[in-house]
Amino acid sequence: MITVTDSAVKHLQALLGEQAANKGLRILVENGGCAGMQYGMALDERKEGDEIIEKEGVQVLVDAGSAPFLRGSTIDFQDELAGAGFRIKNPNAARSCGCGSSFEAKQE
Repeated sequence: MITVTDSAVKHLQALLGEQAANKGLRILVENGGCAGMQYGMALDERKEGDEIIEKEGVQVLVDAGSAPFLRGSTIDFQDELAGAGFRIKNPNAARSCGCGSSFEAKQE
């Protein structure tokens, strides 16, 4: 479903520390943003119906409503001059805004 890079795993391990067994990085998609849909991220606990991607002791959590928009995506952590943070490379996006936090979904 979703690929999580080694860089994202390392950052999540550092971020979660001892909470890793109870929490993960929740990634969600909701209406909004300049391109129509926007990504949201938060440290959260598992909920019923979540798709869970586990890698090296950390979890990425995706709710059932967001999963179709994120299938095939790659989650990475980048630390660049312009800023550090988790980035989503989404093959389901027809176009994305300049900051990468919102996208327009491809029509099928």
